Amino acid sequence: MRVLVVEDHAKLALTLATGLRRAGMAVDVAFDGQDALDHISVTTYDVVVLDRDIPGVHGDDVCKTLAADGSPSRVLMLTAAGAVQDRVEGLGIGADDYLAKPCDFAELVARIRALMRRPGTSLPPRLSHGDLQLDPSHRVVTRAGQPVSLNPKEFAVLEVLLAAPGVVVSAEEILERVWDEEADPFSQAVRTTMSRLRAKLGDPPVIETVAKAGYRIAG
Repeated sequence: MRVLVVEDHAKLALTLATGLRRAGMAVDVAFDGQDALDHISVTTYDVVVLDRDIPGVHGDDVCKTLAADGSPSRVLMLTAAGAVQDRVEGLGIGADDYLAKPCDFAELVARIRALMRRPGTSLPPRLSHGDLQLDPSHRVVTRAGQPVSLNPKEFAVLEVLLAAPGVVVSAEEILERVWDEEADPFSQAVRTTMSRLRAKLGDPPVIETVAKAGYRIAG
């Protein structure tokens, strides 16, 4: 899951980003409205966590731009303005969810994942293939009923592949969806992670390599 955190309070923004990364998400950070629009123009985010009162382009205008452009990104407004009228206004301009600060971090993670399960998105409550089961909400993977211990990147790679059964996913797309903007596009991160993931999942193999194209879940 690729997430953009838009928050002008640098310490809070980095704290949120760190926590979401530990929850298995790839996270970029923007500190003002124009920075957010610049990020959105080059990357498709699954969810944008958006503060309303940010410098430059106001958060409301960022949200309106996403709605006007038909962006597939879900918008979760996270703001200190938590009165009923504030929530009504935020949802009215195109936000998909609204959460007042301060909030419980576990609730924030749950709401982000809930947005991914709404119609029009590709992340159901559970993903499966044969005897392999992945539960995104509880961060659990099992095979033949036995738990499989994966690190956050391995889990995220498997999640991307299971969400597109039978579809070839390129290494470039995996890098974009699982790693953030700090990732080196010329690194061997995808190949190394894929090798470890395959070893942990065991036999028979679940992931196929398609020469010069990418990876897919075995048919």
